[in-house]
Amino acid sequence: MELRRRAPTRGLSHATILHMTTVLVSGSLAFDRIMDFPGLFRDHFVEGKLHNINVSFVVDHFDENRGGTAGNIAYNLALLNLSPRIVSAVGDDFASYRSALEAIGVNVSSVRVIPGEKTAAAHIITDKADNQITAFYPGALLQACDSLLVLDGVALAIVAPGNMVDMESIPRICADASIPFFYDPGQQIAQLNGEQLKAGITGAVAVFANDYEFGMISQKTGWAESDVLRSAKVLIVTLGEKGCRVITPESEVRVSAVPLVEVADPTGAGDAFRAGYAAGFLKGLSPKVCARVGSVTASFAVEKQGTQTHQPTLADIARRYASTYGESFPV
Repeated sequence: MELRRRAPTRGLSHATILHMTTVLVSGSLAFDRIMDFPGLFRDHFVEGKLHNINVSFVVDHFDENRGGTAGNIAYNLALLNLSPRIVSAVGDDFASYRSALEAIGVNVSSVRVIPGEKTAAAHIITDKADNQITAFYPGALLQACDSLLVLDGVALAIVAPGNMVDMESIPRICADASIPFFYDPGQQIAQLNGEQLKAGITGAVAVFANDYEFGMISQKTGWAESDVLRSAKVLIVTLGEKGCRVITPESEVRVSAVPLVEVADPTGAGDAFRAGYAAGFLKGLSPKVCARVGSVTASFAVEKQGTQTHQPTLADIARRYASTYGESFPV
């Protein structure tokens, strides 16, 4: 595998690193078919009958949007004036999505088109309590893209849920090239075994999971939070409307979520959070402040239906940050 690698960051000044603003984003590109269920899933499951489920949910809203973890993260990075470059595989039906990403400044030169295949698709149903049931068709995403990596000028890599080979190889490649990386196994935790998860966590500058996902990680690896922090620098456990826990080997802090009058669609909030955290990280901010930037970025995503429909300016993000946390926006 031929890779173009930049010089290691060890020994470079923080000011020098800030000039390298490219963020490599590995994950999925997909079309999201998002549906809203006007009730609660739990009211339609019968205790003692979960081994034989046959349920149909009638939804009252349907949208098809551009999505996928890599697409969503890159979209939010572009809003934050960073330069994302996506590494992922897509099908013949990707042309309109490609044009939309290029229009906002996302580099798609490392996106691999698989002839005769479809771009991945997610069918997502959300109930009134923001619980979600997702059916995911991987399509072209089954093709690995680690051979397409171009690491020149990359200041940070984000390894998000996507192709399994990429999720295993890219953390190792980044570690070998001294490129800091985030590890977010997310929806692929069910497919990864304990050793694969441990390998992805090891060397990460930040590991992301929601509360339920971390329970799965812990169960599969046998690692508690303290064990994760012997292999990674920061663990961020998101808690939805309750904010997040930011855990380092030295301490733990809680970061509150941004209070909102109305939540239109929680899909993609985690991806927006990771983009905001990345913006703070590249400015050399503390994990607590990075998480605040992430929370503010995520708040704009949940106010709109779809994962790439919110369009705040940097000034909008700055104002909301200041009004929520009582401090000037640091990014």
